[in-house]
Amino acid sequence: MDLDTLSDYALEIALEAGQLLKKGYGTLFTISSKEGKHNLVTEYDFLSEKLIIKKILEKYPDHFILSEEKGKTGEEHSIKWIVDPLDGTVNFAHNIPMFAVSIGVMKDNEIIFGVVYNPMTEELFTARKNQGAFFNKKRINVSDTNLLDNAFLATGFPYNIKDDPLYCIGRFAKILHLGIPIRRMGVASLDLCYVAAGRFDGFWEVGLEPWDSAAGKIIIEEANGKITNWEMGEYDILKKMPILASNKHIHRQIYEALS
Repeated sequence: MDLDTLSDYALEIALEAGQLLKKGYGTLFTISSKEGKHNLVTEYDFLSEKLIIKKILEKYPDHFILSEEKGKTGEEHSIKWIVDPLDGTVNFAHNIPMFAVSIGVMKDNEIIFGVVYNPMTEELFTARKNQGAFFNKKRINVSDTNLLDNAFLATGFPYNIKDDPLYCIGRFAKILHLGIPIRRMGVASLDLCYVAAGRFDGFWEVGLEPWDSAAGKIIIEEANGKITNWEMGEYDILKKMPILASNKHIHRQIYEALS
């Protein structure tokens, strides 16, 4: 397998899907609900997903695909594509131009390429294994903030927040009581990329799906950042679990604040 060819093709697909979403943004489209409050899905989630899967299978018919709406496509394979065709659906449905296409590619259960693309702002984040992370073709690196008191953080909330999974409301309040500025953009893939680019110093959320974080994980790691679960253990990309991402320097400080 040629990593350059595969990653270039994944990038091409993400850009095409992004333009599809941009064309649909602000138009009339159908919106329905999934399990959980305000857990929306639009016809453009499905249209983008259909385009991405079709393009992957045209070139790599034997590869395995895991995508948000359809789930699994194909048989087990050493190459897995992990796809969020529209991350930030609630924003998209409410005409807020903050959403993205996210595609991560795994080989033997290790992410080897990731791309996150916001077509409204033309923000394109990419990373190849051992080749660095990039924003619009310029190399990026995490911030050098080394004190939590000086940090700028981001977070997200689950659709079942009323159930307070893993006491996420109380943990959020603990960070608030520190007086640290926090943003909640509603697009986990972009949150992770913003950490990679040094815009945020850290990000946490109680539970992300594989398609939320697959691309962002390699982009952060290639930008010299760090990702773990909430207990400072390994973050398993194929499981839904709590995530903590940072510039490395304040990782333990965030962990201690959340504990």
